[in-house]
Amino acid sequence: MRAAYAALCAASLAGCALTGPDGGFGEVSQAVNTRTGVETKWVRSPEEADAVRERVKALLAKPLSADDAVQVALINNPGLQASYAELGIAGGELVSSALLPNPHFSYLRTAHGDEAKIEAVLSFNVLSLVTVPMRLRAQQERFEQVKRSTSAEALRVAAETRKAYYRALGAAQLAHYMEDVKAAAEASAELAARMAAAGNFSKLDRMREQGFYADATAQLARARRAASSERERLIRLMGLWGEQTAFQLPERMPDLPVAPRDLPDAEQLAMEQRLDLQAARREAEATARSLGLTKVTRFVDEFELGIARTREDPEPTKKGYEIGVAIPLFDWGSGRVASAEAQYMQAASRVAETAINARSEVRDAYLGYRTSFDVARHYRDEIVPLRRQISEEVVLRYNGMLASVFELLLDAREQVGAVSAYIDHLQEFWIAEAELQRSLAGGKARND
Repeated sequence: MRAAYAALCAASLAGCALTGPDGGFGEVSQAVNTRTGVETKWVRSPEEADAVRERVKALLAKPLSADDAVQVALINNPGLQASYAELGIAGGELVSSALLPNPHFSYLRTAHGDEAKIEAVLSFNVLSLVTVPMRLRAQQERFEQVKRSTSAEALRVAAETRKAYYRALGAAQLAHYMEDVKAAAEASAELAARMAAAGNFSKLDRMREQGFYADATAQLARARRAASSERERLIRLMGLWGEQTAFQLPERMPDLPVAPRDLPDAEQLAMEQRLDLQAARREAEATARSLGLTKVTRFVDEFELGIARTREDPEPTKKGYEIGVAIPLFDWGSGRVASAEAQYMQAASRVAETAINARSEVRDAYLGYRTSFDVARHYRDEIVPLRRQISEEVVLRYNGMLASVFELLLDAREQVGAVSAYIDHLQEFWIAEAELQRSLAGGKARND
């Protein structure tokens, strides 16, 4: 008993030290920083909350970049902070699994006339003492799994924030461009009305100009609504409210990189780096530990040994011991074992499912990344320059009095589609790039 007690005390101290002074968050922070280049923080005190508010204020004081938006989300998103609290819950369960089981104390006093009987028993569950190492290992596996799943959630929030940033930026840029289109359409419609009033323009052509102006007005309204909606999505992910929502975005999206990323071993990288896959494996290991514990205690899950003391006045006090054990008369533990085995098979199947999904996701993400890059580059290098050359030719013809002002305006309209499409494809590329990063690092994807 002394040896078991000493071993258990050592296990208790090891369990308390295992979570570390930061409750395991240091590993989460390092994993997130390694994969995103951005720091995250678990806010656990008013002083830390004040520091986060000052940091967010400084980041929002300048035009927001994609990395700045991710930084704000990783330290200020309330839902992510709630996920970080899972570390504290798992850490508490880990420490509890390594502590001594609480003893039981019972006291009985009976009396009849001048006679009295007093019984006092102090006991503790010896079987719980013996199985502490197995429970401790199982909770250690659980704690490691929570750290990885928490890291995966942080990576998901980072990826969603980055994609929301490019959606908001692209929508704002398109809305600004549509304002110029509307202004040009308004000028064209006004000129058509004046020429029609002077008898120099047909009724059909005037109505065409008015129709284009009306359509440009509707498109501008839709573009503004889309820009507002995408901005609100970004605001939610960054956890902003009040005056914080008045942050500024750059005027335009960043240009395409010189060349796309080449990832011939994308699937292998995903198998090595994805935190959701690591978390699933840890969960299966923890379930296996739990299965072993269930099999050990399937027949007897309670065995108590205690010190007893009995006094019957006027008889002398009697001392002894008490042994208590649950008799497996009705429940032989087969149900618990079957349930534990099914849980393990479930965890193993989820590991296989996660691995298959990871391989498929990274292949799909890389294909989407390369396709969006090629299309955006095609618009940038072929379609937009061609439209510019056509516009220059129309201007030359107009200067030579070989084209009318309305031909010039018509050409301007045709450029609207090309420029708008390029903005859309440039936005799609940066979103695809963020999704590729997520598929390599892990984190549950959401349907957009």
